[in-house]
Amino acid sequence: MLDNQIIPFDKNRRHGRGATANPDGRFEIVERDFIDDGWAPAEQDDTDRLKTTVTIERPKSILSRNMSPDLPFDRSVNAYRGCEHGCIYCYARPSHGYMNLSAGLDFESKLFAKPNAAELLAAEISRPSYQCKPIALGTNTDPYQPIERKLKITREIIQLLAETRHPFTITTKSDLVLRDLDILAPLAKDNLVSVGISVTTLDRNLARVMEPRASAPHKRLAAIEALSKAGVKTLVQASPIIPGLNDHELERILMECRDKGAESAIYLLLRLPMDVAGLFENWLWENFPDRAARVMKLVRSTRGGKDYYAEFGKRMVGTGPYAALINKRFRLACQQLGFEGSKYSLATDLFMKPGRDKRQMNLF
Repeated sequence: MLDNQIIPFDKNRRHGRGATANPDGRFEIVERDFIDDGWAPAEQDDTDRLKTTVTIERPKSILSRNMSPDLPFDRSVNAYRGCEHGCIYCYARPSHGYMNLSAGLDFESKLFAKPNAAELLAAEISRPSYQCKPIALGTNTDPYQPIERKLKITREIIQLLAETRHPFTITTKSDLVLRDLDILAPLAKDNLVSVGISVTTLDRNLARVMEPRASAPHKRLAAIEALSKAGVKTLVQASPIIPGLNDHELERILMECRDKGAESAIYLLLRLPMDVAGLFENWLWENFPDRAARVMKLVRSTRGGKDYYAEFGKRMVGTGPYAALINKRFRLACQQLGFEGSKYSLATDLFMKPGRDKRQMNLF
């Protein structure tokens, strides 16, 4: 039985997408229910499927800051809103509500791109008061999602960071990151970059329905190997760990990634903030009806009986016996595999503000 009932979107039209529904945004003052009136065509072809659209957004600033004690960084850049990877569990889905759009299918099909991101970032790190610390790329939406292949906004950003010798980290599920090895490899020699590859599962079938447009698991492992061989500090992010669905893979994921060259690891327990809870539960019942009830029961056992709570210090790892067991397994595996260090331990003393003549010394 679903606790978060949502009317599903036409299955043929959403083929290849993660969410099963497209409920109204949480800030909308009216709600719409879609019903079948019998006039829909009996068969639908590819032209009826939900298409991806990209809207150009021109923000006035690009560097986001946070003071969260749960995060190892205090600044980040996101080149895109929404993410075509379509990961059903994505905690960023509710952010589409601020655009009067749904956290469901809208989040993965109605995307926003910021082509002036590098220009804005150059202006912000040029300020006299700016203090250099690692910038995190991909903290909300993936910087290497499919539209990056054409738009290359992320590449422009890292080119700027390379020119200014500014340290940064990347978090991604895509092997498209290898396209930029020509920039990343030289920076790695000076400890200016590290890359976190998110590996949620090694099961291709599970990955296909859970994160349908992200790189397949074997391609992510190949990306870890290529990055490591190029000298780039690489970290595996076993995230999210979903009780009763992929948690049994934890040790194997860490071992496979270590064998490909990953130097360190983190894990995050499944988070279901706001709209994500209903979307995830409906997805579970459609794709895994035999275990949906058990998964949700275990998830809630790690959140004090609720779908989610956002308390600092607990939201990333949960509470209760099951969450404690996952944490213990992770720590033991890391110890056995020799994982250590942080991807945010990067050099900050090489930074040069944009436009500065590298040949001219400071007077003071």
